Amino acid sequence: MERILNSQTKNYLGQKVKVCGWVQNIRSHGKIIFIDLRDRTAILQVVFGTENEILYKECQKLRPEWVIEIEGTINERPAKMVNPKIETGQIELQPQSLKILSEAETLPLPIDTAGYEISEEKRLKYRYLDLRRERLQKNLILRNKVIQTIREFLLKEGFIEIETPILTKSTPEGARDFIVPSRLQPGKFYALPQSPQQYKQLLMVAGMEKYFQVAKCLRDEDPRGDRQAEFTQIDMEMSFFEQEDILNLVQKLFKDVVEKIVPEKRIAQFPFPKIKYQTAMEKYNSDKPDLRQDKNNPEELAFAFVVDFPMFEWKKEEKRWDAVHHPFTKPQTEDAEEIKKNPDKILACQYDVVLNGYEIGGGSLRIYKPKFLEAIFEIMGHKKEAIHQKFGHLLKAFEYGVPPHGGIALGIDRFLMILANEPSIREVIAFPKTGDNRDLMMAAPSEVDESQLKELKIKLAKTKK
Repeated sequence: MERILNSQTKNYLGQKVKVCGWVQNIRSHGKIIFIDLRDRTAILQVVFGTENEILYKECQKLRPEWVIEIEGTINERPAKMVNPKIETGQIELQPQSLKILSEAETLPLPIDTAGYEISEEKRLKYRYLDLRRERLQKNLILRNKVIQTIREFLLKEGFIEIETPILTKSTPEGARDFIVPSRLQPGKFYALPQSPQQYKQLLMVAGMEKYFQVAKCLRDEDPRGDRQAEFTQIDMEMSFFEQEDILNLVQKLFKDVVEKIVPEKRIAQFPFPKIKYQTAMEKYNSDKPDLRQDKNNPEELAFAFVVDFPMFEWKKEEKRWDAVHHPFTKPQTEDAEEIKKNPDKILACQYDVVLNGYEIGGGSLRIYKPKFLEAIFEIMGHKKEAIHQKFGHLLKAFEYGVPPHGGIALGIDRFLMILANEPSIREVIAFPKTGDNRDLMMAAPSEVDESQLKELKIKLAKTKK
């Protein structure tokens, strides 16, 4: 007999079914024992009585979180026992066979609460148990629905989903790279992608025109509460799009997701308001202002675009100019001499999406003329030789006919955190890390065998105790 999900059992009234799951609760009432059987879809009440002595005796062995398989008949519950609070509250299962598939030790943490009261260290160490929690399962299901809805929206808009490499080249793009040693080329290293930035621009050179990807990004940054070493973004790049075209597409996408997935929430203003960066700093003292009328109302979604960012910022310690967004961002001028003379006055074709006080996306139109890109790097203090060493592949590609293009990356973790009314992105990620980038469940990062280091031609420097 094929197993069915608990949520489907209400469609099998009077029929024999097979269900599987975890024992959530056991309640003994004299000659009747009630078992709440949990699978990922619902809880089903199973009623063991003394009319089947062998089965009744067998069920007495059961303990919470044991995994079992039961065959039996779906019956209506007596009127007094109907539970309107659960999906299967009108029915119950009369068992005819019981199979214990797996026993369980006493859990090191409770899973029948929201979990906020438990220390983060314990929750992350036993994340596979923490994820049995109803709240977290709902969050992961929400994540799946949101990503699927975004994917369907972009495919209808003519985008092509394309995967880009995880092993790539280390280039100066803002944050520190995670680097990976090469065994076959000793002394050389790959970098894990901070974003698919260069690859998606190369896809525009390739003529793909509309690209997107549910992309993993990895950045070796210092601890921050709303960031993880690895995170997920909806990455997009578009050829022949102006800034307004990109912003219009993005607000349509978010509106579609909200209306389909969380219709109980209200978008405060549509089209999304556009705020100049300087205005946002002067009026709100933030480049990611919370525009909700009532800051305590989580059902209000106050989206906005922040535009006209400065092109450069001065790095005091390094005594040089650096790009506010990234060096591929197009400035709001075609005059390279003007940029060299007044870098502090040049604005960028850069835009952020903000929601309820969080930045949930950012992008820009891109520089696509090789000489202009070289000029930007020179302003940032890079020597010509170093520019070609780091970005020669991109500059070379731009010599073969590149369309004007731009893009945006939407931070799926922060967006989901807001939709789920959660205090941290760790609550919407299946296996998050701590604030200092440790995986307590897998005990990573960890030391590796000396033989592995020897094979990679790597020798560790001794640290002073």
